[in-house]
Amino acid sequence: MNETKGALRFLAIFLGLYFGLNILYGIWITSYASQADPVTKIITKQTSGLLNLLGEKTTTHPADDKPSVAILKNEKKVIGVYEGCNSLNVMIVFVAFVAAFKGRSKQVAWFMPLGLVIIYLANLVRVGLLYFVAAYWSHYFYYFHKYLFTAIIYLIVFVLWLWWMRLAHGITMKSLLGKSGK
Repeated sequence: MNETKGALRFLAIFLGLYFGLNILYGIWITSYASQADPVTKIITKQTSGLLNLLGEKTTTHPADDKPSVAILKNEKKVIGVYEGCNSLNVMIVFVAFVAAFKGRSKQVAWFMPLGLVIIYLANLVRVGLLYFVAAYWSHYFYYFHKYLFTAIIYLIVFVLWLWWMRLAHGITMKSLLGKSGK
């Protein structure tokens, strides 16, 4: 009975935060209508900066008619970065999980910001890699974008969750799978 109570508590907090934060995010993102939001602009500029460090001569340009920012090479659009590429939705899932799977306040105070930074940086690398796929192997772009890089970013979140469960409660992968040992 106690396990059921804990599971229901976790589920209620997770779903409440997940839907609540997504509603707030939806309100915020729609306030930008047909222009890119500030986070998408920042991630695009930072990706362009990273690409320039790697020898790609890129610039960015916000679209006039849609909520995206293009990364250009030689004044030609290589990739468009949209709201879904800003990593905020992935961060919402992460925050909801960490908050629902409670730990000590001190642990949450350093782990949650660290996790958000890791997710942000992983997304920055993801957008940069998508640029290279679009520029040099464009016929693979859909698959890399839709499947491979989406799986990788969620795998990173999953590893962060495992780390959080171990840190907060000593739960290991073995104990989750019902094998002996913690």
